[in-house]
Amino acid sequence: MRHFLDIHTTPADELRGIIGAARAMKGARDGQPKAVPDAERPLAGRMVALIFEKPSTRTRISFDVGVRQMGGETMVLSGAEMQLGHGETVADTARVISRYVDLIMIRTFEETTLAEMAEHATVPVINGLTNRSHPCQIMADVMTYEEHRGSIAGSKVVWSGDGNNTCTSWLHAAGRFGFDLTFTGPETLDPDAEAVAFAREAGRRVEIDRNPHRAVAGADCIVTDTWVSMHDPVSARERRHNLLRSYQVDARLMAAAKPGALFMHCLPAHRGEEVTSEVMDGPASVVFDEAENRLHAQKAILRWCLEV
Repeated sequence: MRHFLDIHTTPADELRGIIGAARAMKGARDGQPKAVPDAERPLAGRMVALIFEKPSTRTRISFDVGVRQMGGETMVLSGAEMQLGHGETVADTARVISRYVDLIMIRTFEETTLAEMAEHATVPVINGLTNRSHPCQIMADVMTYEEHRGSIAGSKVVWSGDGNNTCTSWLHAAGRFGFDLTFTGPETLDPDAEAVAFAREAGRRVEIDRNPHRAVAGADCIVTDTWVSMHDPVSARERRHNLLRSYQVDARLMAAAKPGALFMHCLPAHRGEEVTSEVMDGPASVVFDEAENRLHAQKAILRWCLEV
C-alpha cells in the first residue's frame, strides 16, 4: 500500500521519481495543461474519492482535472456531507469508502484524521493538506524551482512570515531534496520544531533570523504565504498583521536576495499584505507556474500511489 502522507515519510528516491514523472507528463502535453485526455490513460476504470473538510480551489480543481485527464473518475465529498468523525468514526468511514473507490485524497484539519484514514483504509490515501503539512504543494514547488533554475540541491530557500503547514513541508523537502532553509518571522510563529529537527538531522542548514533583509542574503528563492488562514477568527487579523508587517515580501526584500532569486507563494495571495503586487507580477515571480504544476505533480503522485 502506497500512501502519500508527507514528504518526510516518503523515501527521497521515490520523491525524485515522482518529480521526474510529473515533468515527463507535463512535457508530453506540449504546454497544454487543460482538460484534454492524456494519450496514456493509466487511471481508466478507476474511481478516486476527493474529500474536503476544508474549502479548496487549486487542490480540488487540480486533482479533479488530473484524474479525468488520466481516464479516471472522481467523487467529490465535503466534510459536511459526510460528517467525518461525527456519528461515525473516521476508521469506519475509511473502511467503507475503501469498498467503493480505488484511492482517497483528503484535505482536512487535524493530522490525526489523516492518520486514522490511512491506517484503516484498504486503498492508498493522499494528504491534500492538514493543519500540519501540505506535501502536494511543495512537490509542485520543487518541480517549479527546477524548471527555472535546475536542481534545487544545495540551494538556499528563505521562508518569510508565518511558520505554518506549508513551511513545515518545505522543511521536510529540505531534508529530502538536499537544500538549506532560513526562516525569518516572529518567534511566536516559528516553524514546527520536529520539522526543523528533521531537516537538520538530514544534514541541512536550517537557520532562524528575525531580520528579513539579513535572512535573504544569498537566497535562491523567497517563499511566503497568507498571514491569516481562511479559518482564523476575524479578531486574529489585526494582531497577525502587526506581527508580520515587517516580513512582507516587497521589491526591496527581493533586491536583497541573490540576483535572479525566485519568488514563490502557494496562493491564494492577499496582495498588499504578505506580498506586494509589484513582486507578484514581477519577473521573479513563478506563482502561476506553481499553481499549474499542482496538476502535473499530483498526477504523478496518483500514479505512484496506484503503481500505474
